[in-house]
Amino acid sequence: MNQDNAPGLIPFTIDLTFEEARRRAEVVAALGPDWDPMAALRGEQEAYALLYSDLDPEQQRVYDELVAAGVLPGEEPGRAATD
Repeated sequence: MNQDNAPGLIPFTIDLTFEEARRRAEVVAALGPDWDPMAALRGEQEAYALLYSDLDPEQQRVYDELVAAGVLPGEEPGRAATD
């Protein structure tokens, strides 16, 4: 906003970089020294595999359509759905 159009207003900006770094440090601290990110990832992959295992033919067709449309992630590494 142009200050000429808003007399008396004081510009306000805030940099959240420090707060974001602090938040991330608190999250890592809360996870504790025994947290194993690779084990967590393996667990997620196993859960994903179980979730979509033993589908009947119709369920498999719908699943394949959703993967092709980018709604569900496929089997590729990262498994992030598009858009």
